[in-house]
Amino acid sequence: QVQLVESGGGLVQAGGSLRLSCAASGRTGSIYATGWFRQAPGKERAFVASITWSTGSTRYTDSVKGRFTISRDNAKNTVYLQMSGLKLEDTAVYYCAASESIYSAYNYWGQGTQVTVSS
Repeated sequence: QVQLVESGGGLVQAGGSLRLSCAASGRTGSIYATGWFRQAPGKERAFVASITWSTGSTRYTDSVKGRFTISRDNAKNTVYLQMSGLKLEDTAVYYCAASESIYSAYNYWGQGTQVTVSS
């Protein structure tokens, strides 16, 4: 089992920055990749970014490219999402999730952290 705990959410003005953290515990050696997802009110949960633990390969959804950066600290079993140039439409609950292989779905999820961008 893998446990994930997000932190770092909050209220920020448009154009501002926040850094989210996702701390993993348990069978962290089994993690292939960690992803960030978000769910805005009335919308489905959507992919934001991901990073593989071994190579650090990253992927982003188009709407955050150039504004968000995902990174990892293997020693701390923590993945970060640095968000800058925040827009009103970035308001959502942000979740981190972990998958155990390139072929598997994200099986482990955190509880989520709220990000609210104000004008």
